Amino acid sequence: MAAPVFEVVGTGSGAVDYLDAWELQRRVHAEVVAGERPDRVLLLEHPPTYTAGKRTEPHERPADSGGAPVIEVDRGGKITFHGPGQLVAYPIVRLPEHVLVVDFVRRLEEAMIATCADFGVATARVPGRSGVWLRADSAAGRPERKVGAIGLRVAQGVTMHGIALNCDVDLGWYDRFVPCGIADAGVTTLSLETGRAIGVPEVLPVLQARLAELLAWAPYAATPDYEPRPDPARQPRIELVRP
Repeated sequence: MAAPVFEVVGTGSGAVDYLDAWELQRRVHAEVVAGERPDRVLLLEHPPTYTAGKRTEPHERPADSGGAPVIEVDRGGKITFHGPGQLVAYPIVRLPEHVLVVDFVRRLEEAMIATCADFGVATARVPGRSGVWLRADSAAGRPERKVGAIGLRVAQGVTMHGIALNCDVDLGWYDRFVPCGIADAGVTTLSLETGRAIGVPEVLPVLQARLAELLAWAPYAATPDYEPRPDPARQPRIELVRP
């Protein structure tokens, strides 16, 4: 299969409104389904936005969104945040027949894990919870914390939505809600973990290269998981729509 085409849609001062990006996703998805366009990965930042997946409960929405819109979306999972300093990747790709949806999810997570490792930050998956995590640091009184989130939709064999990696996002936005419904863990950024400013422009080419490797569909060595944890959502982070 041909490698996906990567497209930087907008970052920094050109950050893309969430609804505009969602409409672009739907348009590209329809074209990939129809065979009119090759697989594509959209890379971008959003202005401050909360997105509520299909499993979001009313009480989980922020009481005060700080002026950021709260948008209901057609992916699995609960509520999350997108904003400046967070690199978002939306892979719109046709899954090969030999690739299961769970393998696709793990490849996206592995791309974020490898990207974090490129910046000296050790991360892994936590079975039972979505995304990419750092271990708890009991000496420093820091819980397990998420640096990369994932939420997908698969329709007619083609994916949409995707992943979000926190580079230097303002974590104050996460104080307004319980990210992904998980109250006993934290959220972090590459900048906070390394002690230096790591912005989207620095991370973007690294994540793109890692996604290109993993979406070539070749075998790969998966990073060992951390200890399992319960997921309060108790529901998949993937919205799977069959033809």
